[in-house]
Amino acid sequence: MASPEIDALTQALARLPGLGPRSARRAVLHLIKRRETALEPLVAALQAVARGLVTCGICGNVDTSDPCGVCTDPRRDPALLCVVEEVADLWALDRARLFAGRYHVLGGKLSALDGVRPEDLAIEALVTRVAAGGIAEVVLAMNATLEGQTTMHYVAERLAGLDVRVMQLAHGLPVGGELDYLDEGTLALALRARRLVE
Repeated sequence: MASPEIDALTQALARLPGLGPRSARRAVLHLIKRRETALEPLVAALQAVARGLVTCGICGNVDTSDPCGVCTDPRRDPALLCVVEEVADLWALDRARLFAGRYHVLGGKLSALDGVRPEDLAIEALVTRVAAGGIAEVVLAMNATLEGQTTMHYVAERLAGLDVRVMQLAHGLPVGGELDYLDEGTLALALRARRLVE
């Protein structure tokens, strides 16, 4: 039997995405066995993040400084702006190091079923940011879900009158994907986006 503190740690870890009760118990046992090399550095890192965690006032990223490291990076092109639904999407795109511009996090997607309206998202802040000038291209990097595509079309309509080129991510066949495993929607997008063989 574990102490109430260890049980509380196990339950807290079990609430994390991708970890269930068994994985959480294994993680706790690993941390206990390696107290100096795993547990104590983890505690210190969690405390540092908890003390310094802020939301960037420019883009909506989560960081330990405001403005965040992405917004203050002088190597990024301020004329390129990528709009994403969530911070996780920003991190995923930035980890790939394929986009050299800056970002704007909406904080979700439009969803009538969940009661998420345009005023619940950072759409107005995006329009204000683009209207201020200096941005030549906006890439709408929404998820390929019904709500994501609805959000993309709504944002594109809001940006329509501004002097900016509005783009969307390409959709279609994933690398390594086999045709017989793909759904009809993905196949339809791939066929519509067909191009000449180079």
